[in-house]
Amino acid sequence: MSPADYFIFALFIALGGFSLIAAMFNFEWYFQTSAAQNFVRWFGRIGARWFYALLGLLLILCGILGMIYW
Repeated sequence: MSPADYFIFALFIALGGFSLIAAMFNFEWYFQTSAAQNFVRWFGRIGARWFYALLGLLLILCGILGMIYW
């Protein structure tokens, strides 16, 4: 696997962790972005937090599995 592949998978893990932490700690600035506001309107604030937490876990999982099996 090339260094670029490791970088991409590490980026998946880092961004997934960032999304998960933002959802867990309910960062106001994170949920005020225009993209997050759509999910807040659709699902409510708690639903948007769950969505971003699951998205973060999925990104982390993809990054780890990518590093193992790529």
